Amino acid sequence: MLQKNRPDIYLFNPTFEYAVANGNASWQPNKLLQKMENDLSTLPLFFSQPGDVILTDKIPSKKFINSLKQINIASPHFSEKDTFTNNKVFIESDKNRLLPWGWSPAAHKLLSPLKNSCSAEFKDSPVFNWHVRQKHFYSRKFSLEILTSLLAKFPDERFISKEYLPKIVTGKPGFKKQIEEWEKIMVKAPWSSSGRGLQPVTKTPVHEKVWEKLLGIISEQGFAIVEPFLNKVFDLAFQFQLEKGRVTFLGTSHFLTNKKGQYVGNSLNGLPSKVENDVAEFIKLVRGKIIKPLIKIIESSELAKNYEGFFGVDTLIFRDRNNVLKINPCLEINVKQTMGLLSLQLEKLIVNNRKGEFKIYYQPGENFIKFAQTMERKYPLQITNRKIESGFLAITEATETTLFGAYILV
Repeated sequence: MLQKNRPDIYLFNPTFEYAVANGNASWQPNKLLQKMENDLSTLPLFFSQPGDVILTDKIPSKKFINSLKQINIASPHFSEKDTFTNNKVFIESDKNRLLPWGWSPAAHKLLSPLKNSCSAEFKDSPVFNWHVRQKHFYSRKFSLEILTSLLAKFPDERFISKEYLPKIVTGKPGFKKQIEEWEKIMVKAPWSSSGRGLQPVTKTPVHEKVWEKLLGIISEQGFAIVEPFLNKVFDLAFQFQLEKGRVTFLGTSHFLTNKKGQYVGNSLNGLPSKVENDVAEFIKLVRGKIIKPLIKIIESSELAKNYEGFFGVDTLIFRDRNNVLKINPCLEINVKQTMGLLSLQLEKLIVNNRKGEFKIYYQPGENFIKFAQTMERKYPLQITNRKIESGFLAITEATETTLFGAYILV
């Protein structure tokens, strides 16, 4: 067992997939993505224990910390990620694990000053150092390999048919072939995060600017993943933990995306009430047919030998050409702490029978505090026995300078 008398060290770095794709330990996200990471950098506090440390852009205010005490959140310690290397006591003090949102060469470089003082168990784990072979596990190509294996070993009529399996494309002829076969396609960069790196192609002839984006993916990352553009009904994700080669199922999350397929949030405390009855029944049915097979496939994969930590598996429920419900049981494997995993923690803050949403806010040109103040007036917070009965709660700090924010609405 890991020594919990030592603190865990958390880092919110959701752009790590881009860092993995780049491979350079000095890689930095663009200014907007840096702003997103900084504004949301306290989110790991919902995973942490009071003695743990979160590396943040800046230390949150006492007012913000006190706002969370009303729902029984005990604050961990915070250390500014740009200056923690100046704190010799912190560098040398005993630690348990380093827990970035996701591992990359850049994350290893940033956290390297803390490694020597970590527990022996963490030093023996496969994530203590970066190995080039690990890059593959963060790509959508790896997800496709697991999906192919799952369909071969655990076939089910409710699963996506092999004719719709994603393809690996390395040039314009490959794109043209799949457009001819499927008419409408979704093109994905092998390494990207939270539904970014996506390019739908639903009209022909394909516009030159769209061709530039498609070929740009190949130019930057070597290949692209092409899927049929399916009639999506619902997004569902399964959350797991991998430790010493064994996979543990943690729960099911229901995520929300915008029209571009980008992540915007999660439903809390079960399915949204607007879900149709046949879809809800279908979800109950397929859940039991996917989790155990996924665990078996993952435990026999190279991931089990080369990774420890959390991961999520996104699935896609869709209607086929005959209007029959089907599921892609492994659309994407997210080898990281995920927003779905975070949503499972946030559900504990809500009164059991109440439904809610966890969402990420971003509106170009509008700061988070203006939005939060409007929502607080519109949906006043009601607390019962230290749990949210109803209303709005910002779970990252809203200031005059924050563009991004996270919140719960019950």
